[in-house]
Amino acid sequence: MQTAVINIKTEPETKKKAQKVAKNLGFSLSSLIDGYLRHLIRTKEVHFSLEERPNAYLRSIMKQAKENYRKGNTSPAFKSAKDAIKYLEDHEI
Repeated sequence: MQTAVINIKTEPETKKKAQKVAKNLGFSLSSLIDGYLRHLIRTKEVHFSLEERPNAYLRSIMKQAKENYRKGNTSPAFKSAKDAIKYLEDHEI
C-alpha cells in the first residue's frame, strides 16, 4: 500500500492526549486519522462530540438565540447571498 504524509499543526498536549487515547483503544494515532479521513470521504459528514460544557458567555448567547427563535425574531431564509446582502443593506445592518 502506498502512503502519503500529512502534516498537521496541533498543540503538543493535544497530540500527547490523542496518542494516549488511541493507544488505550489499541490503535495508532495515524490509523485513527486515516480511518477518519476515509469516513469523511465516504459520508461527506463531519461529527464532533464535546465533553466540555459551553462557557457561561456561550450559554447566555445560546439562551438568547433560543428565545429569539421562540419569539419569531429571526431573519428570513434567503435563496442567494445576493438576497441576504440586500436584506442587510435594507435594514442598515
